[in-house]
Amino acid sequence: MKTKFLFLSVAAFVFFYSCAPRPYAATNKIYRQKTAAFAKTLREQPSLSIVADSFKTPAYWVGTTNFGMRKPNMVIIHHTAQNSCEQTLQTFITEKTQVSAHYVICKDGTLHQMLNDYLRAWQAGVSMWGSNTDINSSSIGIEIDNNGVENFTEAQINTLLGLLETLKKNYSIPDANFIGHADIAPVRKNDPNVTFPWKRLADKGYGLWYADTTGVLIPENFNVSYALKIIGYDIRNIDAASQAFRRHFISVEKTGEFTDPEKKVLYMMMMKYL
Repeated sequence: MKTKFLFLSVAAFVFFYSCAPRPYAATNKIYRQKTAAFAKTLREQPSLSIVADSFKTPAYWVGTTNFGMRKPNMVIIHHTAQNSCEQTLQTFITEKTQVSAHYVICKDGTLHQMLNDYLRAWQAGVSMWGSNTDINSSSIGIEIDNNGVENFTEAQINTLLGLLETLKKNYSIPDANFIGHADIAPVRKNDPNVTFPWKRLADKGYGLWYADTTGVLIPENFNVSYALKIIGYDIRNIDAASQAFRRHFISVEKTGEFTDPEKKVLYMMMMKYL
């Protein structure tokens, strides 16, 4: 049976987390303080005095009635590269680490939401996908408890699928915009690891995948670098981009030139993104 998630309003979300277990009471209080400060900033009328004084021209605030919250448009999937869910939660509530994510999924399928979906987590780091170089501002980060080499549990994947279903429905996230940390930062990252079931997600509409490559003819002028760039990869380090593509779409850790079967997969994926 599919897991269903209730995504709360900002106020209800803050209240819910104020009732969390005692180990996180102190950091939940800090969360409430920070969100309250953000809310206060949004209510304040901006000052335009600098413009008026500098250019000696009238400057006025006229609040529009036509606006809304900025919505996330991407989902970035990570493995935690740590040894337990508790360790990851501690990392994300320690201010000096300067890292965070919206969700953490434990090995038993337990889901922790750590940040409202409309707020900006610090999960992507220095990254790039297509022309987007500020992925934190447009994405939701999901961390899955995994040390980086082990298989993901069935409970984790089931919870993830339930969460992705809700996120896609709530924010109309395109199929192509469900990707991995290694895809957006191929030089620095390798998560989620090579065992992650990307095809299973794509079959549900969370990511793109290719069909049977039998009989596929590769054009004579086919260019690997161009194809990777069309998909979205940062090709300034072509070896890293090639490795990230293989990890995601062929489920191997491999560098070097593409074989003909690999080129067929790359060609078919390029056509999906065109």
